Amino acid sequence: MPSAPSAPLLGLFFTFSATVFLTLVSVSAPTWDKISFLDAASENAIIHFGLASVGYRFNPSSLDFNDRSLHTPVIFNLTRTLILHPIGAGLAALAFLSGISGLSCHRAGTAAMIFFAALTNVVCIMAFLFDMVLFGIVRNSFRAQGISSQYGNACWLTLAAWVSIFLGFSTAACGMFSRYKKRTKRVF
Repeated sequence: MPSAPSAPLLGLFFTFSATVFLTLVSVSAPTWDKISFLDAASENAIIHFGLASVGYRFNPSSLDFNDRSLHTPVIFNLTRTLILHPIGAGLAALAFLSGISGLSCHRAGTAAMIFFAALTNVVCIMAFLFDMVLFGIVRNSFRAQGISSQYGNACWLTLAAWVSIFLGFSTAACGMFSRYKKRTKRVF
């Protein structure tokens, strides 16, 4: 078990890492093509699917794809779950900011960090599972029509954010129940 001074510091590091990962995922393609959930390629084009907006339809017209199978209410509603990534980034940032006060030897800051990290933990695992389901369906539809497609790095960044926030939660919880200040004897 980490000692009291190192537990909040480790928790702070892990919550900051989760904040960075989820923020990067939140600005994925089309804002930043280097980060995407799914990359599809045909002979004449490569398309990066990211967090374009919440609730969008797949329209890969440049891939010569019959998108009828992806224009269902289920797929459209699954794209709405992409909002979990920015929500997770915000919660992870709140955990990080709470952890800063936990470093200054206040249990309330560490308790708030534990609370926000626990919420972020739930949001991250849900986001990752919805990502795998949504983009797994889309990837299989593309591959069924002969279009090469693979998961992008945003899926794995979401998984890394979940692992990081889980470790942040765990180390903060260990630090919560350890001593914060050394008691000094008063000599009168």
